[in-house]
Amino acid sequence: MEFSDLVSRRSSVRSYDPARPVEKAVLERILEAGRLAPTAANRQPGRFLLISSPEMLAKVRASYSKPWFNDAPHVLVVTGKVGDAWSREPDGYNSLETDLAIAMDHMILAAANEGVASCWIGAFHLDVLRSALDLAADEKVFAITPLGYPRAGEPGTREKKRKPLSEVVRFL
Repeated sequence: MEFSDLVSRRSSVRSYDPARPVEKAVLERILEAGRLAPTAANRQPGRFLLISSPEMLAKVRASYSKPWFNDAPHVLVVTGKVGDAWSREPDGYNSLETDLAIAMDHMILAAANEGVASCWIGAFHLDVLRSALDLAADEKVFAITPLGYPRAGEPGTREKKRKPLSEVVRFL
């Protein structure tokens, strides 16, 4: 798919076909996009947890209360450690969230390119996820997304309502 078409058409999907898991090779291509994402000073602080087993899905699904979340056959959790990311002198800015956002975006776009739906979620219950995934004390959960094929009849795309370019760009 042409990249401009991909970014124009990609949207958050909230209706998944629970009977159709994503093929392993497709999941690996999605995860590879995250692995290849640029990071500050090439520190690569992110870790990508792909949940597919029924037992782990049940634990992770408890972290987000929307019913449609329960239908996705996979959940991707993006984590990282502040200590593994680059920090800028002299103000101490840490690149972890930027690095993880780039990786998440790469994976969501790669998923869309494969016909796999996603929905970036930040409103999860952190304590539930931390417990379910047995994360280290210094490991931060950045975002999660279901991954799966859209349910039949789900268009997979919605018209995007965005400000015009003239409102968000200044040419200097």
